[in-house]
Amino acid sequence: DSLSVCVVSVHTQLDGKLQQNSSLPAQCYSTHFYGISRESSPFINSAEMDRGNMYEGKNMALFEEEMDSNPMVSSLLNKLANYTNVTQGVVEHEADEDSKRKEVKVPRMGTFIGVYLPCLQNILGVILFLRLTWIVGTAGVLESFIIVFMCCACTMLTAISMSAIATNGVVPAGGSYYMISRSLGPEFGGAVGLCFYLGTTFAGAMYILGTIEILLTYISPSAAIFKAEEVGEETEAMLNNMRVYGTCIIVLMAIVVFVGVKYVNKLALVFLACVILSIIAIYAGVIKTAIDPPDFPICLLGNRTLSKRSFDVCAKFTEGNNETKTTNLWLLFCNSSSPTAMCDDYFSLNNVTEIQGIPGILSGVLIDNLWSTYSEKGSIVEKKNQPSVSGSEDLKIGGRPYVFTDIMTYFTVLVGIYFPSVTGIMAGSNRSGDLKDAQKSIPTGTILAISTTSFIYLSCIVLFGACIEGVVLRDKFGEAVNGNLVVGTLAWPSPWVIVIGSFFSTCGAGLQSLTGAPRLLQAIARDGIVPFIQVFGHGKANGEPTWALLLTAAICEIGILIASLDNVAPILSMFFLMCYMFVNLACAVQTLLRTPNWRPRFKYYHWTLSFLGMSLCLALMFICSWYYALIAMLIAGCIYKYIEYRGAEKEWGDGIRGLSLNAARYALLRVEDGPPHTKNWRPQLLVLLNLDCEQLVKHPRLLSFTSQLKAGKGLTIVGSVLQGTYLDKCVETQKAEENVKALMGVEKTKGFCQIVVSPSFRDGISHLIQSAGLGGMKHNTVLMAWPQSWKQTENHFSWKNFVDTVRETTAAQQALLVAKNIDLFPTNQERFTEGNIDVWWIVHDGGMLMLLPFLLRQHKVWRKCKMRIFTVAQMDDNSIQMKKDLQMFLYHLRLNAEVEVVEMHNSDISAYTYERTLMMEQRSQMLKQMQLSKNEREREAQLIHDRNTASRSAPAVKASVAAAMPEKVQMTWTKEKFVAEKHKNKDTSVSGFKDIFNMKPNQSNVRRMHTAVKLNGVVLNKSQHAQLVLLNMPGPPKNRKGDENYMEFLEVLTEGLDRVLLVRGSGREVITIYS
Repeated sequence: DSLSVCVVSVHTQLDGKLQQNSSLPAQCYSTHFYGISRESSPFINSAEMDRGNMYEGKNMALFEEEMDSNPMVSSLLNKLANYTNVTQGVVEHEADEDSKRKEVKVPRMGTFIGVYLPCLQNILGVILFLRLTWIVGTAGVLESFIIVFMCCACTMLTAISMSAIATNGVVPAGGSYYMISRSLGPEFGGAVGLCFYLGTTFAGAMYILGTIEILLTYISPSAAIFKAEEVGEETEAMLNNMRVYGTCIIVLMAIVVFVGVKYVNKLALVFLACVILSIIAIYAGVIKTAIDPPDFPICLLGNRTLSKRSFDVCAKFTEGNNETKTTNLWLLFCNSSSPTAMCDDYFSLNNVTEIQGIPGILSGVLIDNLWSTYSEKGSIVEKKNQPSVSGSEDLKIGGRPYVFTDIMTYFTVLVGIYFPSVTGIMAGSNRSGDLKDAQKSIPTGTILAISTTSFIYLSCIVLFGACIEGVVLRDKFGEAVNGNLVVGTLAWPSPWVIVIGSFFSTCGAGLQSLTGAPRLLQAIARDGIVPFIQVFGHGKANGEPTWALLLTAAICEIGILIASLDNVAPILSMFFLMCYMFVNLACAVQTLLRTPNWRPRFKYYHWTLSFLGMSLCLALMFICSWYYALIAMLIAGCIYKYIEYRGAEKEWGDGIRGLSLNAARYALLRVEDGPPHTKNWRPQLLVLLNLDCEQLVKHPRLLSFTSQLKAGKGLTIVGSVLQGTYLDKCVETQKAEENVKALMGVEKTKGFCQIVVSPSFRDGISHLIQSAGLGGMKHNTVLMAWPQSWKQTENHFSWKNFVDTVRETTAAQQALLVAKNIDLFPTNQERFTEGNIDVWWIVHDGGMLMLLPFLLRQHKVWRKCKMRIFTVAQMDDNSIQMKKDLQMFLYHLRLNAEVEVVEMHNSDISAYTYERTLMMEQRSQMLKQMQLSKNEREREAQLIHDRNTASRSAPAVKASVAAAMPEKVQMTWTKEKFVAEKHKNKDTSVSGFKDIFNMKPNQSNVRRMHTAVKLNGVVLNKSQHAQLVLLNMPGPPKNRKGDENYMEFLEVLTEGLDRVLLVRGSGREVITIYS
């Protein structure tokens, strides 16, 4: 099943409406047992299966029963072979015009076009052209090599993990998001999917900023709107230009994407050609420097680099017509053009020299560039090993035409800025819907692309270091080389090849981000796991994600308002690293758990590699910027918790689910040993519910009370018994389970549901008490409702069952809680603003009575109630000493409660008690003796009723008159026997009734009734208005004859009280005074 589920379910998810092949059966959704609609295989339970050809061969007659629900293997294979993966993504929108035709275009992209080139295009980009030279200059060749190697290793390991996940079943469109969410579950999937989306969106912002930087710095500096008025305001002016131009370009690009994705896709190859041409130009330039280095002179004053933007001649004086003139450079450092003018100290003491910016690959400049040169913000770019005399610095250093560094540099900053240039490895898997054979193409194409780009980056680092002078490398915006792009100076035949090439490639990459990101958001929205973004699942009629595009453009705008490429790069590094980290985690988890469904085609993976990749991603996140890392994790964590809390229930058979099962198994095995320590004891409840004939819960308040008592902690098993056999009651059982689970959801009761079908109600409850729970996670307390109608024997949960349950919990050493008048208990929404919880502590059975009010008062409903403890003193007890001892005991237990000792005097047994006992015994005797027909029984009952009303009657009597039918005796009658029996019956019954009215009550019953009546009087006196009364529940009698009398005693004991909880401890201590 798992395989076929994998194959088809995807279209249901990612496309909102089910797109299906004509060869597939229509019914593609089945409902899970628990009512959760889940992605299902279209091959099983197919309603439209051709019945005719199913029974053709009579060889399979033995399996006729199965064929209704399960197809024959041959027909299944036939359907699988006809299955094609619906093309998704951008191609589908291009094909929108032809969508009226029903047949599906077969995807036809191979590894090279479908995976290798998109990956190449996405990986190579803005950083290579705009920042790589600067990184090499600042960090030195060795450290740059380490930076690039770390980042490339990270993506390579991620690609290996990704290949394993991508080849484990058919990956439809939705690429990386789809892979992670299906292997790590909806929570991780949503968190990572949104991280990936934000990463892609910020990448769009970064490309746009790169585009503008190329435009304003290298192509047309005069196009700037903001000019620097004062010295040192250049950076600020540049950022403002970026903001204005960036906003315009975003609007433009959004319109282009909105109007037609197909144009973006058609241009993709043009942009790719630009990138490849630019890289070839760099390599060609490197070769040319060996033969004939280009002429880019650099002007140095002492060892300081000068910016060539404000002067032309690199000298202090020029000779002409036998006279010496001062140059423009002189004017920049001195107060007038005369040779005797006051000049800057440093200018006077040092000579102006000219060196070659690109000495060439054979010049040995590599040795100078091996080591790092980090600097503070605003420091001057200086050449190492160049003679220089330091003068007394003048304060106006900012106004001099030096080349300054614009940000503070150190190793970790460079990692953050560089990392985005290795992202983009998911480009191939994002197009998985359009590939001929995704299982083969994705691993091959992605790993080849990463190898190629890693080679390009690593070779570029060495070549830049070997060909270009260090000061030029560190000059970020090429000011020392007349404002040329530094890479451009190296390229052959002209710097413009690279400038134009990089301009187009960054433009294209920006457009691609703006087409890719909204689609990803749409896929997440349509999965329905994050409720608040579901609006972004909608789009134009052809499925174009309009709303998602608007959101993407808005987030992009945030990146553009930041305006500095170096500040935006670390942000998207975080999001991508987060995404890659989870891909590695997914692969490692699946491999370690050895999930049966984990059978990737790609064999060259190992969990250690995935784990290494994950650790590397995490390390890089914190290396780049620890505070961004924490923010990114916080965002992902919030999304995770939100989906867990609010999200749709999705069952994707993910690895985290498997991990939870493994952890649960491990924990259960650990818990197995021995009973818990008293300190760890908490009531683990088995709640026994009664269901009506519709399988609905009779007393929903029992579950409210459970959640108030448990507040989500510990174990709760909600059990119920259906009478009958499991084969007949199968459907009712499922219905009952759904109803109970729904009610548990409403009442916020966290726990498990267990419905048992048993021939007799009594056995079913016994089975639940014995076998509910697993291992160490067993219940230790049973909670049930008092059988209100126990006197009407038609009630199937009669007193017999109740008393037996009491006996069984005692035998199983479990505590028992019986809630009387359960329907008067508060709901979870009610709040008691005042009142008491009264505990009547008569016998000590482990301290359960003390613990329950404490646990209840943790809940909002009972929080304002005060706890009072009453205990009963006999005649010979010292009540004052008892009160002191009890207060001390409570003090040690750290419980706050009022204490009261109630004295019960030995009074004579009242007439009322006799009356009550007598009526009780008469009733039971009468039921035993009566073997009359129903009419006669009613008449006799009426007779007793009349006699009783004459005497002083109690309210309970009226209820007790509804007499009951005893077990009918089945016999084989002959006529004689029948006549004889009739006469005999008449005689015995008449004499029996005479006995009943003359009987004397049993002495032990009278004593017990005396206790019940007296205690009831005392309790009523003190606790009639309490919000809840907790009482010790007396045990049932040893011999079973007096069971119904026992019910009567309990009834008398709790008469007149609203809410009562009868508590019977398990006999073991559950509360302790020790820490």
